Amino acid sequence: MGTIEEDVRTSSEWIAKALQSSGYRADFSPSSLWEIDRFFDDHSQNGTAKPGGLLSQDLGSRLFAVGSYIGEVVRRKQGGDWNGDDSDPEAEINVELHLADGSRCWPVQRAMKRFRNGPEDGIAAWGSGAGLQVGPRPEPPRGFFRKLFGK
Repeated sequence: MGTIEEDVRTSSEWIAKALQSSGYRADFSPSSLWEIDRFFDDHSQNGTAKPGGLLSQDLGSRLFAVGSYIGEVVRRKQGGDWNGDDSDPEAEINVELHLADGSRCWPVQRAMKRFRNGPEDGIAAWGSGAGLQVGPRPEPPRGFFRKLFGK
């Protein structure tokens, strides 16, 4: 196992691929934060994982990975560095993102709050508050045939 900073980078790339394979646009763009909100809406409700959903197993590691992804979206757009204490038994929860403007945030804790509290702690709104241009909320995807034939 590497440092917490290496774990963040590895986990963010892993979850981006996993999200993409499940139909979410996880390309590290600011607007992809809407997809993270959609992911939470699809797979959790009232602070619990939906049975059979993508958060119903390995919840801790998946929330860490989603938080890492959220932080990487911000870091790649605004600059900054991850900072964590490998001796902290809760390093995965406490890892900080130090942004180029001097501000700090805790994206893994943000992912945990979104899971626990639902849409009121939306990730896209948080990203917008952090200065990202997330754009308007996209229309929800419709059925398979509509997607396929654009109707």
